Amino acid sequence: MLSDTDWSAIRLTLELASVTTALLLVIGTPIAWWLARTRSAWKGAVGAVVALPIVLPPTVIGFYLLVTMGPNGPVGQLTQSLGLGVLPFTFAGLVVASVFYSLPFVVQPIQNAFEAIGERPLEAAATLRASPIDSFFSVVLPLARPGYLTASVLGFAHTVGEFGVVLMIGGNIPDKTRVVSVQIYDHVEAMDYASAHWLSAGMVAFSFVVLLLLYTLNPSGRRA
Repeated sequence: MLSDTDWSAIRLTLELASVTTALLLVIGTPIAWWLARTRSAWKGAVGAVVALPIVLPPTVIGFYLLVTMGPNGPVGQLTQSLGLGVLPFTFAGLVVASVFYSLPFVVQPIQNAFEAIGERPLEAAATLRASPIDSFFSVVLPLARPGYLTASVLGFAHTVGEFGVVLMIGGNIPDKTRVVSVQIYDHVEAMDYASAHWLSAGMVAFSFVVLLLLYTLNPSGRRA
């Protein structure tokens, strides 16, 4: 059965995934809109940077984030000068790392949804004298709802399944940075396979339900 430390890891994981997904939707929307609409020569380079976490090992991302946010890194020096300390081995550090690691899983579905809208709805809104901001909120966002559903589910599920990045940035601090994936690792190291099985089976069930809901409620999510 699940212990108190297991439930604490589950709670922290769900909290991390929720905060990360909310931030990614806010951060990812302007990036996806720019990628979907721009004709800039930088589009390919920006798109490649956004997609890097898909191909880079999580430990590589975690290492460079650790160096950047550490006491001698530029971000670490900035946070220390602001009296915030350093981000590694804190929940805030986990959020920052998770945002970087799950970024493509949110940006790409939203970008696909924006590109699928085309020009005609925006041209129709312009003929009704709608401003660009009005058109975005009243026309684009409703039409892109399936893409946002896909992005939310994938971003949340991908954050829940993180291991390498969160271990590099957060370490293994109970009730502070120890998420489910790290807790499973601890159980296996301690040869407590029964506890590892309970958590792992829960992750399998969670992943299946997430994908089932995604494919049932939003069939276009399979293509995204």
